[in-house]
Amino acid sequence: MKWTEDRSTNVDDRRASGGSGGAIVGGGLGTLIIAAIVFFLGGDPSAILSSGVSNSGAQTEQRELTEADKKIGEMIEMITAENEETWTKIFAENGAKYQPARVVLFRTNTDSGCGLAQSAMGPFYCPTDQSVYMDMSFFNELQQKFGARVTEFTVAYVMAHEMGHHVQNLLGTLNETDKARRSGRYSEAQLNQISVATELQADFYAGLWSRVTGDREKSFIEPGDLESALNAAEAVGDDNIQKRSQGYVNQESFTHGSSAQRKEWFMKGYNSGDIKQGDTFSQLLR
Repeated sequence: MKWTEDRSTNVDDRRASGGSGGAIVGGGLGTLIIAAIVFFLGGDPSAILSSGVSNSGAQTEQRELTEADKKIGEMIEMITAENEETWTKIFAENGAKYQPARVVLFRTNTDSGCGLAQSAMGPFYCPTDQSVYMDMSFFNELQQKFGARVTEFTVAYVMAHEMGHHVQNLLGTLNETDKARRSGRYSEAQLNQISVATELQADFYAGLWSRVTGDREKSFIEPGDLESALNAAEAVGDDNIQKRSQGYVNQESFTHGSSAQRKEWFMKGYNSGDIKQGDTFSQLLR
């Protein structure tokens, strides 16, 4: 990935503050299992966080950012800026106005609009405060536990996926899926399918972002970048996660899509370059 000169001011780097020291209230095995699901590039964790954690009596530990930390922060500012410019362009071409998301970098845990954000949850998008939360230690987990080959563009893919959830929020998609969850009209299996459609659409948007950004910023995408994004998409497929964690695959419990589906929808976004081609719901919920 070739770095550009663009930098966003919508990055809140809290890594120097350390963790907030908040205690988990009402946690237990059930919460941990759900949190593990959100860990793998999930969307809205508010249902877990708002009722399950508390940060009363928080203690903060100040620490100095290293030069490597600062370089990572600059990369996040660059990727955030490229998301802002690309999505502003796409929205304008479709008669809409884009509202940028905020990106929060943290270590261990931090406050979010959806409750206490924790490293174990991995990157997530909180629609309440329209922010993407990222602890960079996620990428060590992605490589060591799930076999991904982590590059700079892997980080860009993960962020683009979470920005895809922001796009869904702006377009009203997340509001509709939340209504479905709360309606009581759907079985667990049906809600899982809705979740899969939501996540695959975010992958489509990540591919679309990659294509439009590459067209807008010549040489931004370098040889091997798309392969690293697809490698990460494969690593976080439900089937790969289940094989590695429990030794077998239960397709009915999928919430994010298989490795093949995640790669397919990322490439559909990249190859089409058209946001109108990303209706995963019509194709998956027939």
